[in-house]
Amino acid sequence: MNLPDEFVERTRQLLGDDGWGELSAALRQEASVSIRVNPLKCGSVPERILPVSWCEGGVYLGCRPAFTFDPLFHAGCYYVQEASSMFLDRVIRQYVTSPSVMLDLCAAPGGKSTLARAALPEGSLLVANEVMRNRSQVLAENLVKWGHPDVVVTNNDPTDFTGLGPVFDVILTDVPCSGEGMFRKDETAVAEWSTDNVDLCWKRQRRIVADIWPCLKEGGILIYSTCTYNREENEDNVAWIAGELGAEVLSVDVDSDWRITGNLAGYDFPVYRFLPHKTMGEGLFMAVLRKTSEEYSVSRHDRRRDKAKKTSRNPLKISREMEGWILRKERFLLTVEDTRAVAFPAAYQSMYERLKSCLKVLHAGVALGEWKGKDWQPDHSLAMSAVLDRTVFPCAELAYEQAVAYLRKEAIVLPAGMPRGYVLVTYRSHPLGFVKNVGNRANNLYPQDWRIRSGYVPEEEVHVLE
Repeated sequence: MNLPDEFVERTRQLLGDDGWGELSAALRQEASVSIRVNPLKCGSVPERILPVSWCEGGVYLGCRPAFTFDPLFHAGCYYVQEASSMFLDRVIRQYVTSPSVMLDLCAAPGGKSTLARAALPEGSLLVANEVMRNRSQVLAENLVKWGHPDVVVTNNDPTDFTGLGPVFDVILTDVPCSGEGMFRKDETAVAEWSTDNVDLCWKRQRRIVADIWPCLKEGGILIYSTCTYNREENEDNVAWIAGELGAEVLSVDVDSDWRITGNLAGYDFPVYRFLPHKTMGEGLFMAVLRKTSEEYSVSRHDRRRDKAKKTSRNPLKISREMEGWILRKERFLLTVEDTRAVAFPAAYQSMYERLKSCLKVLHAGVALGEWKGKDWQPDHSLAMSAVLDRTVFPCAELAYEQAVAYLRKEAIVLPAGMPRGYVLVTYRSHPLGFVKNVGNRANNLYPQDWRIRSGYVPEEEVHVLE
């Protein structure tokens, strides 16, 4: 790894000669591999696996398996996530103790969003946003697979949110950065690094936070995060947020054995740095701030965007049969949007309407089904959801080879005697999706864009969770 000379010198000044020497050596070692188990779909973490101390459900693996060929990965049973970034779990569990509305502003590909959804108290709503259209599709896919119904996925610029006013109790800004903390895993980040890019990043980060600040309630929590080392994008920006926007920097309860590094820029507020030569993970910076003043007036925002969109009367109706597709249906409001039936938490229906009036919503709640000519076809979101009533659909358990074939969107053969109609296919009892049994064949309904594209066939079955 050929690190830029200016990066070396700047980081040496930040860490000192000994610290830089240790970090430099660590960057030439193999990165650790970690996953986070989905509590909605897996009851416990295998005891034999080394846990990530600061995150419930986080574990280290001894090697990097071919995750693509593990059907349970596609079933949303776990998420492959870098261990340092799992520190968000510790922050949320300490500071978010009652049902809240949270925004993950720069959310793709979805690691911190799925973590936040697992850590938030029951009854909370998570809004996950990504400004880049192609990345927002990946975000939606990962949150659908995670299976929690109390989620909205949007594809918007931070400025699009300002018309909402202060509606969020918690905002995570995992802002785009110079990526120094990912040098060990991403050669592109090394090649693209420059002091000019660092300068560009810290200025852009301040704009992002300033744009979304009016949407945070007074007393609300802002979690600021980067995956870089330099002070400009980290401590200096935290000082700017606290001083210019009005916030108190909060401390997080940590164990000294975790070897998390504190403030390196001489400020007297707490921050949390993960350095690869000290902690088992990649480079990460995180700070937690509480908003102390309502400096921005909602009247400054363009309220024209907050007007309800006109809707035409939809002739499609949700059938009584569809109402039985989900558990605890009394907590959801079931509606039809265009040709798709959606179940959304009734407690947040007014918030959902406000979000739709201002933002481009890609996914919300549980997509129950889509109208296909003469009937409702169950949606893949329903198959992935934790509120699916599995007693409604006949189930076909697939062997490993069949499961991989299904995930490639290939034809599969159902067991003899399986009834016609929609069938839920499972692997190790976890839903993978739907097929439509038409008698002589089963139409594979797995989403085309999500299919396994690799033609590689693993020599052995891949089982990450035994």
